[in-house]
Amino acid sequence: MKKAVCFIGHRKIDDTTELRKRLCGILRELIDNGMTDFIFGGRSAFDDLCYELVTELKKEYPEIRRINFRCDHEDTDDYTMQFLIKGYEESICPKGVGKAGRASYVKRNRAMIFESDVCVFYYDENYLPSRRKNSRRDLCDYQPKSGTALAFQYAKSKKKTIINCFADI
Repeated sequence: MKKAVCFIGHRKIDDTTELRKRLCGILRELIDNGMTDFIFGGRSAFDDLCYELVTELKKEYPEIRRINFRCDHEDTDDYTMQFLIKGYEESICPKGVGKAGRASYVKRNRAMIFESDVCVFYYDENYLPSRRKNSRRDLCDYQPKSGTALAFQYAKSKKKTIINCFADI
């Protein structure tokens, strides 16, 4: 049975040498403990960093697989899939995510967590996304919830093994 790890983090991170070293150590330990599938959602600097490091480790550990969980193209043909899978061994749009609208990222993250044995986060409990407006006509803006915070709480509620790289530095 394959063992999976997912990566979820804030859109903006403090990409330091210390964080990179810590992540490389975590990734090597996970691989040494039998993890083979590494699940990415994209859309964040943390995902990009983790993808870069896993891709580098793939040269040393060719058995590991990079899997993209995407939020669109739920039903796709072979022609479109060739573009969606580029840089990954597999690309999946979990059932129901493609039609979830604004909630697609939350549903996608939950699907990633469900499929994973270990969840690697970059979660700062004090992080707040930028304030925004619902539409151009709105007079006031609102404070959106952090998708990473929602995913972190969900992973905790599902009793997943969580590694929080932000807290561990």
